[in-house]
Amino acid sequence: MNKKYVIGLTGGIASGKSTVLKEFKKLGAEIIDSDKISHKILEKNRDVFKKIVKHFGKGILTRGGKIDRKKLGKIVFSDKNKLKLLEKIIHPPIVSVIKKTITHLLTHSHTHLIVLDAPLLFETGLSKIVDKTVVVWLPQEIQIKRLMKRDKVDYKTAKERIKLQMPLDKKKKLADFCIDSSKPIKEVKKQVIQIFNFFKNF
Repeated sequence: MNKKYVIGLTGGIASGKSTVLKEFKKLGAEIIDSDKISHKILEKNRDVFKKIVKHFGKGILTRGGKIDRKKLGKIVFSDKNKLKLLEKIIHPPIVSVIKKTITHLLTHSHTHLIVLDAPLLFETGLSKIVDKTVVVWLPQEIQIKRLMKRDKVDYKTAKERIKLQMPLDKKKKLADFCIDSSKPIKEVKKQVIQIFNFFKNF
């Protein structure tokens, strides 16, 4: 059996990471989606649920008593300290599940490439548990325009949301590979194929 590799895929809000992830999946890579893991933890981990409600209030709950991610998002995207507090609560259990999933896939997966989709790959130290890192990058002005279109927000709001995250230029310097998502979709797909094949032949 050929060696299996784990790569960490990161980017920023409206950077085109979802498109890149779909292409890796089409090629046969195993995907670990940290966002889906966080969804499950918000729903099923009672300790995390209680801590979040305690710090952010019952106003973030739906009528059914679940955490409304949009309401919570509005709070944390307008206050860096509240965002840090939320990350402090939810990141340790997410990292724990990710580590267990990687261990399982390294033993049971039939593909040579496992892709960890982690928006906060560098910020949470997850970059240390993968073999290589990939950033989905694009110039900030294009990122702002895409976010404005996607979330129907104005320029100022889009820029403020992007400012809450580690700059893509900084992630680009830290990453082993960079996918330029400002290019046409055909070019983006080519870049994904090159990375996929690199690890196939590594």
